[in-house]
Amino acid sequence: MNGKTLIDECKERYFISKRVKDILHDVEKSKGQFKRTLGVFDITTLGIGAIIGAGIFVLTGTAAARHGGPAIVLSFVISGIACAFAALCYAEFASMIPVSGSAYTYSYATMGELVAWIIGWDLILEYSLGGVAVSIGWSGYFVNLLAGVGINVPVWMSGAPGSVPGAIINIPAMLIVLLLTAILIVGVKESAKFNNIMVAIKLTVVVFFICVGMFFIAPANWSPFVPFGWGGIMTGAAIVFFAYIGFDAISTTAEEAKNPQRDLPRGIIISLVVCTVLYVLVALVLTGIISYTELDVPHPLALAFNKILPGASLIISIGAIAGITSVLLVGLLAQPRIFFSLSRDGLLPKQFSKIHPKFKTPYIPTMITGLIVALFAGFLPIGTAAELVNIGTLFAFLLVCLGIPILRKTQPNAKRPFKCPLVPIIPLLGVLFCIYLMLSLPMLTWLRFFVWFGIGLIIYSSYGYANSELAKKMGRRKRQ
Repeated sequence: MNGKTLIDECKERYFISKRVKDILHDVEKSKGQFKRTLGVFDITTLGIGAIIGAGIFVLTGTAAARHGGPAIVLSFVISGIACAFAALCYAEFASMIPVSGSAYTYSYATMGELVAWIIGWDLILEYSLGGVAVSIGWSGYFVNLLAGVGINVPVWMSGAPGSVPGAIINIPAMLIVLLLTAILIVGVKESAKFNNIMVAIKLTVVVFFICVGMFFIAPANWSPFVPFGWGGIMTGAAIVFFAYIGFDAISTTAEEAKNPQRDLPRGIIISLVVCTVLYVLVALVLTGIISYTELDVPHPLALAFNKILPGASLIISIGAIAGITSVLLVGLLAQPRIFFSLSRDGLLPKQFSKIHPKFKTPYIPTMITGLIVALFAGFLPIGTAAELVNIGTLFAFLLVCLGIPILRKTQPNAKRPFKCPLVPIIPLLGVLFCIYLMLSLPMLTWLRFFVWFGIGLIIYSSYGYANSELAKKMGRRKRQ
């Protein structure tokens, strides 16, 4: 048996990894090339577009009312610091390996094919269910906005079965997904322009809320500042951490960036810093305008403005819709590029890596993603989708943080235009924080997570294992 043990055989079959230079070479010789049209401004606004959405317009009030009180400000700071650990690791990988695929491609270079498949499958869960949850949230804001101008959407067509009495299908959620899918097929530059408009609208509204609201702050609302103790601040941090989800999607656009080694790290870090500052300021103003005890509602910013400037809440609602639209757009942009990378490596059928001859976009996986997300958005309540998105995202963050010290050891001479500082301290802090947050999620979420991975392992065993491009290069033959 060539002197190989069972452990050696398993390592050779399932943990073969790609060298960074081989990954870059495969991209260069790929027949279907993306258009490199995105500059640092586009990448940064994509990051802000992905991060600022339901988190700032919904989660701020809920987390303050239930866990942090006015000290939810500290929760945002703690979460922002923790998220920065993962962002710095993403930035190093993005500068080294400017390839579509995000954490999937990074894992392939550090921990091997099986782990890469697992994280790729995990990202499909994250982006798909994230799109479902966000589109349902968009539908709720849109229906409320129409109601505010005297247009009442029938209940039967504005909610999933079981969400509210009489609801049958969520048509607004389905339509926004299909509309954004069509925009993404036309081209990423066009999508980026649309996203820039949405980001401009929501940033204007957020700044409007801060600048106007600061004149209506009643300091008495900040007392007591820490009503739930330090435990409440940390629980709040665990919850609002998910308001930062989205910056990782930037790295999936690596092959469409003009100068990815320079612009991706800048875009990731700038977008995270901007969003953290805005989150902290919004939380301060919000809890200063209105008592935290009244904020356990799905529209806390609009509620606060209803109190101080009745009628101006319409402006907030428009900003919320713009914010959620851009989050949905970036999620639907990122998902097909994971399919594309899996397919290019032979782990999924080649149809998933076809590029449209005119638009130069991965149109087949984009259409598939749009149709699946639209279907689930029409018939699923928001329910457990968010929790599954959370655990999937944290798992991806964990592996990316773990990958940095591994790659520093296994490929020390690889070119690193951007280096994560204080390795291995920062990556290990990122790992520990992700584990802590994952363990705080319900056991049922873990069970569903493992079921999803079970399905993924079946697909890998039945198709990806035999068709892996890397395995073919290394001489592995399909077993009969």
